[in-house]
Amino acid sequence: MPMPMPPQLEAAYAQLDAVLEQVEGKKLDLLKTGWADLEKAVIKLLGGPFKVQQPEHQVIALGLAAVLGERLHAEHQAFWFPHRETPEGASLGFPEALIMLSPFGAVVDSLRMGRLEKLDEVQKEIRSTLGQVKFGAGGGAPLRLSPEDYMRLFDPGFVQLVALDPVKTKQVWGSQPPKVGADLRDALSRAVKLPPEAKKQLEAQLVTAVSRLEPGKALLEQVPRAPRVVETMGLLFGAAGSTGAAAEEFWSDMVMPLLFTGAPASFPDLDEEELAAAKKGIDPLFLFLDVVPHQFPSPEEEGLLNAFPAAKLSLPDPAFEGVPQLRLIKVTTDAIVAPLAAFDPQKTREAITRFGASLAEKAGPVEQKQGEAEAKMMLDAALTLLSDLKKLVAEGKDLYVRRLTEAEAASEPAIALLRQALSGPRIILTS
Repeated sequence: MPMPMPPQLEAAYAQLDAVLEQVEGKKLDLLKTGWADLEKAVIKLLGGPFKVQQPEHQVIALGLAAVLGERLHAEHQAFWFPHRETPEGASLGFPEALIMLSPFGAVVDSLRMGRLEKLDEVQKEIRSTLGQVKFGAGGGAPLRLSPEDYMRLFDPGFVQLVALDPVKTKQVWGSQPPKVGADLRDALSRAVKLPPEAKKQLEAQLVTAVSRLEPGKALLEQVPRAPRVVETMGLLFGAAGSTGAAAEEFWSDMVMPLLFTGAPASFPDLDEEELAAAKKGIDPLFLFLDVVPHQFPSPEEEGLLNAFPAAKLSLPDPAFEGVPQLRLIKVTTDAIVAPLAAFDPQKTREAITRFGASLAEKAGPVEQKQGEAEAKMMLDAALTLLSDLKKLVAEGKDLYVRRLTEAEAASEPAIALLRQALSGPRIILTS
């Protein structure tokens, strides 16, 4: 299975290879030199104890992570897949068993201990696990996993906007695990629209996760131990509504630009390059987003989703301070209130149609239309998300950006039914 190395790791690998050759006065075979021998050379580069905060040391660790990835690929056909929760932005997956490894984390742990040969133990453990899967499997060909499977399960590349009721959220986060678990079981028993299999799966995932927490401490006290569990309970018990989920890049490059562009009455003159693109058949939607100025001021590009200023992002609660790669981020609505108030999906469609007609008039006959069906699908999805967001902001609750995996996004319909049961009335019949 091909394994393209992420660019940042490829660059670190090349840099490590070059500086080791310079320091040692000879070329080292990074894929065959033993870790203990490699460590002797690496020590000369570090110039002292390993410090992960030091940029030069980070590059060395990234290079060694790439080396570990190459070795595991050679032995087990391991592959890289995007994983935004890791410092290197990628993790390793294995086709024969669901094993996820952050090579950078493994390398950092080894360097901190001053024992790079500890990576031999990592490789041995993976070898053992894969051997158990291979020889313990039943009849039939085993299912082989792909990078796409790992992305769907582990990479939080999807985003939705969520409104949380601050009172309900504070209440569940202040509760202890036994009560939260009991409430979840009760809600699952009352969620009549949930299929039995879905109930079993949710109970196994959610109730089991809560039961593993310390029973005598409130959820918020256990954020350092289980931030994802605490986030999830806040979303389950406190969510007053949410938009649909879509890829983060779709929000940044399509949804929010459409919002800030609005439905202008007129359009700017186009240069020769833009007219040539129109003549080649580029769909008007993409040129509309590229050349029409925003009718409303948008935050700096460094802002989250190109809509929420970085300076105004905040934690769900101070207890989340220090949690790496937070998945739930509180945002302000200052920049989107005015454009959402003016947003009308029909007017936006009409503006894009008028822009397309203007393009056709100025550019002349189109050679061959490109991406027309894709553009329509993307526009429909973007307008739906913006309509969801407009309703959400109108409710006046705390607004959050939530990152989630594709698998989590796919389970949202079942989660919505559980959320309804949690917030619905508990009817008690008496005779």
